[in-house]
Amino acid sequence: MRSGRFLILLLCLFLLPAESLAAKAEVTDLLTTNTSDNLLVYLKVENCFTKDMEEAILAGIPTTFTFVLELYRERRYWFNKKESFLEVRHTIKYDNVKKIFYVAFTGNGRNPEQFKEFSKAKIAMSELNGTVFTPLKQLTKDGRYCMRVKAKLEEVRLPLHLEYVFFFVSLWDFETDWLRQDFIY
Repeated sequence: MRSGRFLILLLCLFLLPAESLAAKAEVTDLLTTNTSDNLLVYLKVENCFTKDMEEAILAGIPTTFTFVLELYRERRYWFNKKESFLEVRHTIKYDNVKKIFYVAFTGNGRNPEQFKEFSKAKIAMSELNGTVFTPLKQLTKDGRYCMRVKAKLEEVRLPLHLEYVFFFVSLWDFETDWLRQDFIY
């Protein structure tokens, strides 16, 4: 009887994909705050870089993370109303000749940056630091709001049908669950 259970457990371990045993990417440390004019968002994504993804980036394949942010005003006895929506993209590209990582930011007004260390480039890729989300004049004083955020890896497009050579690229795919934060303005 025990040998049968052991055999089933052993088969399950070999048949499960390795990614299901790896840590799942997730949005953490979500913070909404404000300046005198704007609502700001801070967050980070953890466990978003796999070994295969890092190797592909070091081989020069551009990689893009997309952060999706939604703001809803909660309403009693009715559906919540979407007040604001923002997509922010961070794209990393490694220059093998110059040994520099270029990180471009789209949707948050941040200028592109260069990094010599891969670890610093990965931090820039996986964090939003004070991203302006929406003007405060759009919000109602004492209104109840719900912020939802998630991150995902954009599909990698390789030139000249290289996706057949780099079949492992499909193993990178991740999309985090929505993280929700309620607040009163």
